[in-house]
Amino acid sequence: MSLSKKRKVGAECRVFQEKWSSSYLFTEVNVKAVCLVCSQHVAVLKEYNLRRHYVSLHADKYDNFQGQRRREKVNELLAGLKKQQSVFTHSRDISDAAVKASYLIANEIALALKPFSEGEFVKTCMMKASEIVCPEKRQAFANISLTRNTVADRISDLSADLDSQEKQKVKSFIAFSVAIDEGTDITDVAQLAIFIRGVDDTLTVTEEFVDLVPMTDTTTAADIFTALVGALDRVGVDWSAVSLATDGAPSMIGKKAGVVKKFRDKVQSANGGHDFWTFHCILHQEALCCKSLKMDNVMKVVIQTVNFIRSRSLNHRQFDSLLREKDHIYGLPYHTEVRWLSRGAELRCFFDLREEIEQFMEEKGEPVLEFHSTEWMQDLAFMVDVTEHLNNLNKQLQGRNKVATQYYDSIRSFKLKLLLWETQLAGDDAAHFPCLKNVCTIQSVADMKRFKDKITGLLLEFE
Repeated sequence: MSLSKKRKVGAECRVFQEKWSSSYLFTEVNVKAVCLVCSQHVAVLKEYNLRRHYVSLHADKYDNFQGQRRREKVNELLAGLKKQQSVFTHSRDISDAAVKASYLIANEIALALKPFSEGEFVKTCMMKASEIVCPEKRQAFANISLTRNTVADRISDLSADLDSQEKQKVKSFIAFSVAIDEGTDITDVAQLAIFIRGVDDTLTVTEEFVDLVPMTDTTTAADIFTALVGALDRVGVDWSAVSLATDGAPSMIGKKAGVVKKFRDKVQSANGGHDFWTFHCILHQEALCCKSLKMDNVMKVVIQTVNFIRSRSLNHRQFDSLLREKDHIYGLPYHTEVRWLSRGAELRCFFDLREEIEQFMEEKGEPVLEFHSTEWMQDLAFMVDVTEHLNNLNKQLQGRNKVATQYYDSIRSFKLKLLLWETQLAGDDAAHFPCLKNVCTIQSVADMKRFKDKITGLLLEFE
């Protein structure tokens, strides 16, 4: 035989033939000949191999079956094999589904910031529900592993996968910018939050949280810079950074040894001295503008009154009881400087509950005399309205995947509103200040021109 004419598989009888099922009790599974009796398969699909297996192992028992009886026996064995295969397939499907469900529940536990042990509680609830809703599926729910260690492992796997995806995405960046913010948590540990926004060669913009680095010792510019570089090196950046946004603190923007100066030098040494921009976070700038609207005469009284009610457990319980009697469903929140939106929430609740607060404070022998001052009540109402406007602006500036033009549009439109309010208040018109308008209507006294200066000062800050 010449080399050009090779023998084909079919010529070697290596294609399974239907007659072998009846003759040798074999069937084809995944291109392999499998014995219907013992479920073994032969290495090479040849009739000789099948016949040898049958003769040596099963001929004594099954040669007695001939004709119709043999066909029925073959069908019986085929049915048994299919049933066995379906059991294994179903078991594998259940196992895969249980593992997937375990990952999904672990992900929800992580997103909700719940302890790992919550998985066992969730499984207990599922088992109770399955006994009532679908008792035939009870075993499927029981197969879901949600022990504390399993949940911890699942969350670690998910975290590693997200980290891997982030590194792959960062490798595709042709340029990126970084934003950092350093703050202190409730355990007095400084935490450095690092965000990155990059663009690839298809102009697809990706914005991701990189890391939250705990800084247990000092928080000098050198410490922050070291933590920042370490986090970016971990995700594999190529130092094609074009900008850095900070909170504007001296340690961040110092001209000689600030974080910005160190970061710029590193980036420009890597990219050949290309342009590098630095920005003061626009949200932080907006918060600083809000602080220019001091009105300490209002905030001092509000904070002192709220602290008197909230800081003493007996006062707090009694005040909540008074609110329930009057069908109020919320109480007084605390205000803290680092939570910029909390001032508006505290002022709003204080204004809405002013009658109950006045009554309670008089019963406690600590009357708030300012409640009887027309001018102070107007100041309070004005502060409630203007802080709500400022909080709404702050919320507009928040969010992912925004570009500079959107921030600019929000600030510009707010400045136009300030110009409008300045003109209206100069004419004793409080159309956009409902609380102030309400107080002035009740008191039949309208002196709104003095609030015009407050708006003017706020406008200057935004300029």
